[in-house]
Amino acid sequence: MPFVRISLRKGKSQEYLAALADNVQRALVETFDVPENDRFQAIHQHDENELIFDRSYLGGPRSDDFVYISVTIGRPRTAEMKAALYWRLAELLAQSPGLRPEDVMIVVSTSAPEDWSFGAGIAQMTDPDWRLRAVEKRP
Repeated sequence: MPFVRISLRKGKSQEYLAALADNVQRALVETFDVPENDRFQAIHQHDENELIFDRSYLGGPRSDDFVYISVTIGRPRTAEMKAALYWRLAELLAQSPGLRPEDVMIVVSTSAPEDWSFGAGIAQMTDPDWRLRAVEKRP
């Protein structure tokens, strides 16, 4: 149930954005034990002055193609799984859409099951009767 926010500068093609989103999902499936259809992503495109980043801090040099990927997960993952995600994601994005690994920043954040509602105002992860409540349309 990861939720992914992808931030980059404006100006990329629809094909570029699709390759970016598809490879983020592929890396999550391959390294984080995420089902293929468990896909929730938001792509945020920014003007030059709206995406601010240090071009050399820990891993640069970064170019104007810098991409920030924020992954919010529920179930914690091991340090090894996170390292595998970082490596695989940089590898896939280098293949398509052609991002330099130095331009890929990834942050993984963990949340509790009660922090999620997948719709209908219901906390599906913690409410065993959520299907019933969804039909009744009340808490």
